[in-house]
Amino acid sequence: MGRQPNLLAFPGVDALASTLRTYILHAQTAGLNRHEAFKVAVSGGSLPKTLAKALLAPAISDDDKIKFDKWEIFFADERAVPLDHEDSNFGLLKAELLDKIPAELGQPKVHPINTEFLNDVQELADQYEKLLIERFATRDSVRLPIFDLLLLGCGPDGHTCSLFPGHELLRETDSWVAPIEDSPKPPPKRITLTLPVVTHGVKIAFVATGGGKKDIMKQIFEGDGGLPCALVNEGGQERVTWFTDTPAVEGVSFPRRGNL
Repeated sequence: MGRQPNLLAFPGVDALASTLRTYILHAQTAGLNRHEAFKVAVSGGSLPKTLAKALLAPAISDDDKIKFDKWEIFFADERAVPLDHEDSNFGLLKAELLDKIPAELGQPKVHPINTEFLNDVQELADQYEKLLIERFATRDSVRLPIFDLLLLGCGPDGHTCSLFPGHELLRETDSWVAPIEDSPKPPPKRITLTLPVVTHGVKIAFVATGGGKKDIMKQIFEGDGGLPCALVNEGGQERVTWFTDTPAVEGVSFPRRGNL
C-alpha cells in the first residue's frame, strides 16, 4: 500500500461500526499519551448516527472503554444557524450521540460556534479560529492545529467538510477556519476547517456508505485527484482511512481490505 490511504470495505454497518470503534480507541490512546486529551473534529450528515453505533456499544474490557471525559470535540464545519436548528451539525451530533452518552462514561468538552456572530460569517470563522488557537497553541505558536482525529463524511459530489469541488476555498492556505457564503448545498452560509488543517490530522477517517456513493468513490480513487476528498487523500496519505460498506465501493479498483 505504501503511503496511500487505507480503504476498508465491510459487508454491513455493524462490522463497520465495530472496526471504527477499534480505530477510534487506538487514536484515543495515542492522543492521551501525547497530551492527556483527545482532540477530535467531527462533521455532520450521516456520520453522527454511525458514530453513535460505534461509540455507545458497551465496553467489553478496560481497553475497550471510550473515555469521553478526556475528549474535546470540535466541528470540522458548521452552518451559520442557531445550535437548535435542524441544519446545525452541533444539533445533529447532540441528538444522535451527545445526549445518549451514559453518565458513567463522562461528558466530552464540546466546542460549538459562537452564535452571536451568525450574521457575519467572516467573524464567525475568526472566532472559531481564535478558539482553536487557544486550545492548540497555548504553549507555543504552531503553524497549524493538529487534531488527534478528524471524522469526516463524503458528499455525493466529493465534498467534505464545507470544501466543495472547484471552490476557491480549496486554495486557502493561511486561515485555519474559513467562511463560505455561497455553498452549493444549503444552507449557503457556513464555516469550515481549511484543507491544510484537515490534511495535518494525526488520523483522518472518512465514513461513506451506500450504493449511492459508488460513482463518486470511483472518481475519488481513480479520477484526476481534483475533488476535495481526493485532495485529502493526497495530503493525508497513509494517515487517511476510509470506512465503507461493499455497495459504496462496487467497481472501485483501488486496493482495499475488509479489516484493519
